[in-house]
Parts: sequence; C-alpha cells; structure tokens
Amino acid sequence: MAGPGGGPSRRSHTKSRKGCKTCKKRHIRCDETFPQCRNCTKHQVRCDYMDSPTAGSPDSPRGLQQANLLWSADIERQIDVWRQTGEFPFPELGVYPQPQWHAYSKADLRLIHHLSSISNEMARNRTTKLTIWTENFPRFLSTATSHPFVMHSILSFSANHLAWVTQSAETRNLAYQHGGVALKGLNEAIGNFSKANSDAILASSLLMSWQATDWRGWASLMTGIRTVLNFMQPWKHESIFADYVSELGLGSNVAFANPSGFQITEDARREHLSVLSQIRSSLSHLQPYLSRHDQESKWVEQLKTYMERLRSANAPRSPEEQFSQLYSFRKWLFWVPISLLSSRKGDMMALVVLAYFYATALALEPIFADVGAPFCSNMALAPLEEIIRIINSFQTSSSYDQVTHAALMMMDFPRDTASSYRTQRQWSQQQTEDVPAIQGSPYGLDSLNFDLESQMSDYSYGQSLSPAFAPSPLQLVPPVVANGLVTGQKSPYLEVPQPTLESHQGYAAATSSFSTPLSSPAPLQSPAVIHPYTFKQESDAYYPNVPFGYGGFVAPTIWT
Repeated sequence: MAGPGGGPSRRSHTKSRKGCKTCKKRHIRCDETFPQCRNCTKHQVRCDYMDSPTAGSPDSPRGLQQANLLWSADIERQIDVWRQTGEFPFPELGVYPQPQWHAYSKADLRLIHHLSSISNEMARNRTTKLTIWTENFPRFLSTATSHPFVMHSILSFSANHLAWVTQSAETRNLAYQHGGVALKGLNEAIGNFSKANSDAILASSLLMSWQATDWRGWASLMTGIRTVLNFMQPWKHESIFADYVSELGLGSNVAFANPSGFQITEDARREHLSVLSQIRSSLSHLQPYLSRHDQESKWVEQLKTYMERLRSANAPRSPEEQFSQLYSFRKWLFWVPISLLSSRKGDMMALVVLAYFYATALALEPIFADVGAPFCSNMALAPLEEIIRIINSFQTSSSYDQVTHAALMMMDFPRDTASSYRTQRQWSQQQTEDVPAIQGSPYGLDSLNFDLESQMSDYSYGQSLSPAFAPSPLQLVPPVVANGLVTGQKSPYLEVPQPTLESHQGYAAATSSFSTPLSSPAPLQSPAVIHPYTFKQESDAYYPNVPFGYGGFVAPTIWT
C-alpha cells in the first residue's frame, strides 16, 4: 500500500517489552544488549539485566547466554551468605573500608570473589610476591570501595581472566561492559582531579593499562599516570600507589605517545637475534629437567615457540610494532604464574619455570626498548628477585636434595639476567637524576579529554573486544635488511595459548587448595574447545569488522 504522497509505506515500528527497567523509566528505546544495555553503559548506571535470573534462557535479551563465571555450588553458597550478611568472605585481605556489598549484583560479587580468592590463597601460601598483581590487589579493592570506576576496572580485570580460562564470548563481552563503565568514570574523575581521588585515578589507570590491547590506548594511559604523579608531588608521600607506580618506571620522562619510527641497523639486528637465540638455548637446557612436569614443560615449549616467531618476524620499527609483538608474552606474565602456583604448590621446578618467564621479560627489553621497561620488564624484576631469594635459601636448608640441586643449577640464566638488568636500571636512574627535571607537565589536567561516547559508538557490543583474546600481530616473513632498515609485510596473528580449566580449579573457591596437581595435562574436551596450548588465529573469529583485529579498551587521547 502506498504511503502519503504515493511513496512506499513506512515500515512499522517493532516494539519489545524486554527492554531494561532503566530505559523504560527514561522512555527511551533499549537496545537489549546483554549483560548491560548500551544506554545504561553510556550513562554509567546499573542495568537490571545484570541481575536477571533468566539471563541464560532463550527469552533473555538478544537470546545471549549467561557469561561463564565458573560457578560452583560452594562458590554460590559463599556468595549467598555474603549477600545476606554483608561480611566479606576474605577478611585476611584487610579490605577497608568495607563496601556496601548489597549494592552489587550477584555476578559482580562473583567477579570480586574470583580475584579475591586467588589473592587470598596466594597470601596464605606466601606467594603473593611471586606474581605481578596479587600483592597489590587488596589495595586496589580498598580504593574501589569508595570509587565505583575503580571497582568496574577490577570487575573488568576479573572477567578478562575468566574469559581467558573459559573461552566464553559472553564473559568477554562482560569484561568489555565493565571496562567501558570504568573508562567513563575515569574520565569524569580526571575532570574533578583532587588529592581525594588521585589514588583512585592511579589505580584505575593502572588496571586499565594492564588490559589495553592497543598501543595508543596504553601510551595514553601511561602518559596520564605520569601526569598524575607530577601533580601529586606535594602529597605523594601519602599515596598508597605512587611508590609502586614509580617502581614500575611509569614516572619517568619517556615519551610514551611518540609514534615515530626508527631505523634498525644490521649490527643492532644481529644483537637482537643473538639475545633471542640465547633465551631459546637456555629454555632448551631447562626442558630435560621437566620430564615429570607436564604443565611447566608445555609452557616452556610455548615460550620457545614464541622466541622462534620473534626471530622470524620483522624487527619492530616503531613503538606500536613493539607493543604488538610483545603483547602476547606480556599477557602470559599476568596469568601463567597464578596458574602454575595454583596447581604446583611448593614445587621447586614451578618456581624455576616462572623465573625463566620473568627473566625472559628482562632479556627482551633491549629489543623493545621503547615500550619494554614500563610495559613488561619492570613488572617482572621484583617477582624474579623474590624467586631467586627463595631458591637460594635452600642451599643452606636441611631439605637440600637432588631436586633442589637441579633447581639451583638451572637458575644461572634468571640470576645473571636479573643482576644485569638491576645494574643497568640503577645506572639509567643515576643518569636521569643528573638531567634537569622537566619543569611542569606538558599535559595539563584541564586539557584532558575522554571521548568515550565516540569510542564506544565505534564498536558493536556484539563483538568480542576483550583484551584477554586480542591478537598480537607478528610479521612472520623473513626479515630483509636493506640500507639499515628491516622491511616486511604484515603477518598472521600470534595468540596467547589458553590454559586448561583444571589448572584453575585450585583457586575457584575460598576453601580451595593450591596443592592439587594436575591429573592430566590435556583433559578431554568438546571439539568446540580449542586446545589450550596451541597458537591460533582469532582475528577473523572475534574481530570481523575491526581492521587488523584490534579492539578492546583502546583509550582515546584522554591525556594529550
């Protein structure tokens, strides 16, 4: 039937009664994106989809299934008691002040419970210093009690780990939802910067930088952290994060956001290839000692494969390319230690393997000099030195045996690398102290802008944009050195190998044990589940509409 004026009839408006309550109250159309609709995310308000008990049913918004948060009967019971009593299940963590727990959904409490249980078990086993983030988690959570955007940063970080474990697309989307709210809240906090919220801004910026999948977003956050530290000088001694952030080298005068490319000379390339060969040789020397350690052996083999791919790749010629090539390995530094420590409590060889991972991060720093130290290496130094201290202490222990002897023999590479890196860093710090400090920050807080609405509108909420699954492109064609430049074409993606679910059962519940070894390194899985220790290309599967597979928490130029 012709419409007015003889044109085609207007398409009838399709109404739905499944929109969230917030959108209904505001009389706007809900896009029914689960687990939090786009309007609620945009305006940083709670969406009742998060509390939907029928989220996994066919009638749920958009028909999406519930995020896989590794629920168990014991975990659900603990969280039910938590919601009823308001008592935090992990008082040993010393979280103060206590948040208003009743204000959080059951799914949110599960995400908090997940990271808290990991940190709590690490604290009980006195292994918090052997990881990058667990020792500082209670401080992050304490800060989050009075700053919701920090809490969303934590929820996003937790969902990212669960997505890495479960391979759940819904969990990836949940991480993205919380990350979007966190970034919006961070921007608003920057606009109202004060002594009272400076630690919260540092905490959220650091947490979101750990989840950044794009160099520009990461560099923007790094520049912002440095800016905040400069403004915090009058009260820096009162901060609970300033010293920690400074130890990571984030307060230096490095131009994080400088996109300029650079030349790679033939001599420099030969030195870089020599470093990669030395790392691979050390890993090969370690492998015979891991014949009875299946999980550790497979991770070492993955690390060797990664070194080979770096050797075959074109040398990175810009900070962005350095970020891309180092991204996958950096992701391992967050998740592999808690996986090994959870399944191999008190195992000496697990500590040795972790030492090799951290030492590799230090050894790679000269190859990735523009991002390596703040992006990767500085975080690895402290846990590596703690492992060295622990293993060295067994030399005079009454429990000295063949395993201890083998472990001590295998520690030459990590020990020498840590000593060399520490010496070089101290020298660099002395040189920096001799250089006159930059007067004032080139990035005034009044000029900061966080165009999150534009950023969020660029991506579809149906896509998986979680950093847990972001690919890291490596140029795998043989490098061609010409006129001092290394050239080549873009390559397939190198992805992080995924751990087995069994390797994480040890810290799923508060009463779990980290001493339960893996019964099988390769459990039977559905054909739909990709083998956890194989590299795979995910750019087409998870980023069909995003060029080059990039996505995730790509912070716009908020600090510049």
